[in-house]
Amino acid sequence: METSAAIELRGVHLSRGAAGSVLRGVNLSICSGETVALVGRSGAGKSTILKLINGLLTADAGHVIVDGRDTREWNAYELRRRIGYVLQDVGLFPHMTVATNVGVVPRLLGWDPARIDARVDEVLALVGLPAGVFATRWPHELSGGQRQRVGVARALAADPPVLLMDEPFGALDPVTRAELHREFRRIQAEVRKTVVIVTHDMGEAFALGSRVGVLADGAIAEIASPARLARSMDPRVRPLLEPLFEAGALVGREA
Repeated sequence: METSAAIELRGVHLSRGAAGSVLRGVNLSICSGETVALVGRSGAGKSTILKLINGLLTADAGHVIVDGRDTREWNAYELRRRIGYVLQDVGLFPHMTVATNVGVVPRLLGWDPARIDARVDEVLALVGLPAGVFATRWPHELSGGQRQRVGVARALAADPPVLLMDEPFGALDPVTRAELHREFRRIQAEVRKTVVIVTHDMGEAFALGSRVGVLADGAIAEIASPARLARSMDPRVRPLLEPLFEAGALVGREA
């Protein structure tokens, strides 16, 4: 099944046990090198879409297409080699150093040790953690923001074309989150991956996404650039925008 998009969902339906119907005819097309942020209320199906893209779930109906092939046609191992995954909980192995954590996937792929070492140094530098300082540290010796950076480095280590990020900065304090938002934009400007970010925070979605999609009632209610979405009058979108408007009004009054 051919498509020019890097990732595409066509009429995707999915039900999950007691939760019932989670996705109802989702259509979504993401271009190569694009960053799309998905927002919505809890249970809207945001993380479910990431699992469909990664082949952890299979749609009941419709098609999930990665690099021109339905995920049903991919070997699961080969598909996941093309996808980096960053979680809110990071999931670093506590018994491994930073360098060993970052090199996990390249080792599984059978890379030569010298190539792994060089790549670990490269991606640690990319995320602002010089190998000479951080490579031999243990996860418990890092701050929350540093652990999250290591998680991003690990996801990028095998140079996958697709990066999935599930609430990647949700557990961090606002100042650290803002710092990592800036770092993410810098990194993405360098590596130009196809990125799908899931977040419940519209401010974060606006900060990171070239387009922002709002999930409601099991479908994409609206997807657009942040500037265009901010003008939406869709009743499914407006409640997610209200905190931004309220913050702007408060700042305006203080000024």
